[in-house]
Amino acid sequence: MENDNAVVGETYHVFNKSIAGYRIFNVDSELYSMKLRLKYYQVESLPFKFSRFVKSKKVEQYGFDECFSQISKGADKIIQIIAYCIMPTHLHLILKPLKENGFSTFINNILNSYTHYFNIKYKRKGPLWEGRTRKVLVSSDDQLLHLTRYIHLNPVTIGLVERPQDWPASSYSEYTSSEKITGAICEYADILNIGPDSYRSFVEDGILYQKELAVIKKLVFD
Repeated sequence: MENDNAVVGETYHVFNKSIAGYRIFNVDSELYSMKLRLKYYQVESLPFKFSRFVKSKKVEQYGFDECFSQISKGADKIIQIIAYCIMPTHLHLILKPLKENGFSTFINNILNSYTHYFNIKYKRKGPLWEGRTRKVLVSSDDQLLHLTRYIHLNPVTIGLVERPQDWPASSYSEYTSSEKITGAICEYADILNIGPDSYRSFVEDGILYQKELAVIKKLVFD
């Protein structure tokens, strides 16, 4: 279990990775499965377990987002997700706890739930994640803005895609869409004051630099 020394109202860069670099997100459906968990476990005191909810006939008929909006109406959130990127072997999140113990509850739920799903699917046993989730306090809006760019460029930096919008499991599309996205996970308008076009330019301007930085780090630490 995670210890919750996260302060309510503060913002954190959160990171966890798989044991020994094991690939735990192999196909788009697994990335999507974690995205649903991020959305679901933001809310406290939901009437169903996630596994039961996603397999229900109503979700099959009407879709996850419509059914989730119904069961979560009026419920409080324990965490605010500002940005995320799900990678093949690790997970980046920017989170703001909204309630006491909200951080640990949210992290334990998403990690344990995905481990259970993955172990059943691949007929394996044992832990999936490497140790305790790491978190770093974000101390300024400027730091936060640059951190979102770093997170959204992760798939580009390691060569999974050419452009951040081509990666199916990050919040980049939520930041760059001029229209409201169905099933959006993040809330950041109260923190970051930047429009979609400006944000897109900001991220694209950093692609080459982040790739060069990754090469330098590899040469230094290898």
